[in-house]
Amino acid sequence: MSGGTIVAKRYARALFEVAREQNLVAQVEEELRSVLAVIRDNPDFGQLLQHPNIASAAKVEMVKEVFGDQLSETVFNTLCLLLERRREDALSYVLDAFVAIANEALGQANAVVTSPTALSDKEKEEITAQFGKLVGKKIRIENVIDASLIGGVQVQIGDRLFDGSLSGKLTRLQNSFSKAQ
Repeated sequence: MSGGTIVAKRYARALFEVAREQNLVAQVEEELRSVLAVIRDNPDFGQLLQHPNIASAAKVEMVKEVFGDQLSETVFNTLCLLLERRREDALSYVLDAFVAIANEALGQANAVVTSPTALSDKEKEEITAQFGKLVGKKIRIENVIDASLIGGVQVQIGDRLFDGSLSGKLTRLQNSFSKAQ
């Protein structure tokens, strides 16, 4: 485990405790995701935040200008703390650790569901119910579209992959024929 992830877990744990006390866990997660999306979508902004020759106070002002009052005080203060302590590079790790801590505490799991087309609400509900029973947690779905699957779905929960796709079945069938020869 790298030093960056250890530090990120400490920040994430503290942020989670504050968010839980204020009953803002979901909001804090969403705000962290939006901050990372802005940084990802605007690489120049991300580079400015990471630049070692820019003072922390100037970085805090940039964050204040860009996000204004879009962020809760909790998330804004956490960002300021990361910037002041020159831990800008830990932000994505803090989000990952925060999500992991929140999921564990709230009995949730994130599932990346890959399908050839967008899932309907009914399909999402069915997948949530089935896999929720399987893993014993409340499932939160992120739908990723991959037309190469042909049909069916792949469900990734943590490090477990459940492949019910048509392309996966064809691959397994091909492998069994190869072994038989």
